[in-house]
Amino acid sequence: MTVQTEPARLAEAPLSPGRIRLALLALALGGFAIGSTEFVAMGLLPNLAADLLPGLYAASPAEANAQAGWAISAYALGVVVGAPTIAAAAARLPRRTLLLWLLVAFTLGTVFSALSPTFGVLLVARFVSALPHGAYFGIASLVAARLMGPGKRGQGVALVLSGLTIANVIGVPLITWLGQTHGWRVAYLVVASIFALTFAAVWAFVPWQAGDPSATMRNELRAFRRLQVWLALAIGAIGFGGFFAVYSYVAPLVTVTAGLPAGAVPVMLVIVGLGMTLGNVLGGRAADRNLPRALVVYFCMLLVTLIGLALTAGTVVGLAAFLFLIAVACSALSPAIQTRLMDVAHNSQSIAAALNHSALNLANASGAFLGGLAIAAGYGYVSPAWVGAVLSVAGIMLVLASLGVDRRRRRRIRA
Repeated sequence: MTVQTEPARLAEAPLSPGRIRLALLALALGGFAIGSTEFVAMGLLPNLAADLLPGLYAASPAEANAQAGWAISAYALGVVVGAPTIAAAAARLPRRTLLLWLLVAFTLGTVFSALSPTFGVLLVARFVSALPHGAYFGIASLVAARLMGPGKRGQGVALVLSGLTIANVIGVPLITWLGQTHGWRVAYLVVASIFALTFAAVWAFVPWQAGDPSATMRNELRAFRRLQVWLALAIGAIGFGGFFAVYSYVAPLVTVTAGLPAGAVPVMLVIVGLGMTLGNVLGGRAADRNLPRALVVYFCMLLVTLIGLALTAGTVVGLAAFLFLIAVACSALSPAIQTRLMDVAHNSQSIAAALNHSALNLANASGAFLGGLAIAAGYGYVSPAWVGAVLSVAGIMLVLASLGVDRRRRRRIRA
């Protein structure tokens, strides 16, 4: 994986449609592996708690589940730290080379997670495993956008993210079932093997693309000087937390609140995954058509569906229907928020593409943490939905504030 600098690599020769499809599938497979490693913990929280926190689990399963949720927060914080630093520091590298190194790090970190002997070591392992997450999605999105061509940037981003959403239909439920029947460590070893397969696919099919030869850490970090970048980050970090407040505790929500058997957890995860897959397609197209409207519409949808879940989670129909609709709304927001960040960051494209995943994983960390606090305080497993509703309201307010800044800027330009 040497850094190759041949003159524009034969000017990045045109590719056949078949090769482009294979390259996009390889990038999406990486998203599938990342979605599996990030979200499989949600369905295995009780297993993690029982194995690594046995004393606390025997005394209070609810408190043990809430504490096991720290593993989700640790992964999310790893994304927050790794995304901007790796993307900014490595923006000059050829993009395929960088993707391959990131996949090596994913594979080793996930094996480290599977072999963790204590809960404390698991927290460190999940943090380390997450460091390449944002940089992978950011760089892969830039590669996909170039492969897709002009006018299809939102759809290119959505194609990379489609692996993550499909993981929630197939990968997460299946790996959750494996974890429930053969142990959570087996689940993470399976995920590590998917990362190894992705490495091979990216090596074989993703074409060479130059990095940004003018990129420097200083230039990339200039994105942080822009108010709109901070607003876009806050939209993801705060508003998106509503989804993770619920999704982090979906296993006890299914088994305790709805009274269903543990075998129903993978079924509900499939429902969530189907919603995410549909939302990703809708969100990518909506972002290309009218980005501001997409943000407002889908945030409002997220708010309404979180309230609906809070009111009906005790019924099987209500639980399934609103988990599906929440997933549609949140997954539609993801490509919209990423496209917004790439718009407002101007020339700092590498770091902008990665920062979206820092923001969303701040939402992951804060949603899991705040939802856990509500549960630990005795408000029950429905309480994270109300926490999520409050966070969604904050997201709507931030979207409106950001769009207001745009309007004032356009008025000044006209004047």
